[in-house]
Formats: sequence, C-alpha cells, structure tokens
Amino acid sequence: MTGGVEPSGHPMLMTGLANAGLSGDAFMSTILIVEDEAPLLILAESVLQGAGYETLTAATSTEVQSIIQSDAQIDLLFTDLGLGDQLEAGLELGRSTAEARPALPILYTSGRALTDGMRSLFIEKSDFLPKPYTNDQLIAAIKHLLKGG
Repeated sequence: MTGGVEPSGHPMLMTGLANAGLSGDAFMSTILIVEDEAPLLILAESVLQGAGYETLTAATSTEVQSIIQSDAQIDLLFTDLGLGDQLEAGLELGRSTAEARPALPILYTSGRALTDGMRSLFIEKSDFLPKPYTNDQLIAAIKHLLKGG
C-alpha cells in the first residue's frame, strides 16, 4: 500500500482516495448542500461524497445561516432556489451568503423554469443547474465553479 499511516494506525485519507481514483480537487473541497426535500438532499450528498467531496447539509435558511456564520470550511454552496413555501428563498440565501463569504461560489438548482429576472439576481460567482440533473452533470457543474468557472 502506498501512502502513509496516521498516528492512530489507520491509512491516511489521501491514500484511500488516490486508490479510489478520485481527483485531488474533490477531496480538498467542502460543499454545503441546501435542499428542503429529504430524498434529494440525501441523493446529492451521496453523489458528492462518492466523488470525494466533503459535505455539509441544511434544509432551511436558518440552518444555513448558522453554518455560514461558523468557522466551518465551505468551498461552494449548492442550493435549491425554492425552499419550503418560499419560491425564491435560495436567491435570498445566495445574497446573504455572499455578504458573509464573498468569495464563495454558488450553484443554484430548481425544477422550475428560470426567468431572466431571477438570473439577474444571481451573484457573480454562480451558475444554475436545472432539475432533473444527472450525477455527472452535478459533479461537472461543481468542478466548473470550483475552478473559477
């Protein structure tokens, strides 16, 4: 086995990820996933963890604000535009997140059609991924934004 051993005697995370063929970009990045539909949240978390990303999850704007205000490492926010009864809560969440963490890229998603008015409210470092999306599309969109896309 290549790689090292942590003081605990367990193989280092880097070794396991390298053996799994995961890219160095993924295992170094933490994605905050915001989705109010539990099955979609679980699916996105599973897909991103399987691709080597660390994940944090939230189902409400209140949970997100708590995480954003903490010292947690977050490299990208992935949020649904509609949260609960509020059809554009994800846009407000994006704006408030950009105030607290201006460098944080945001990937918005929704099953609803995106209007020009909504797109004009996106922060500069953001993109939109329409639902339904494939696992590969999600991973590609995140990689693109993390690389400065």
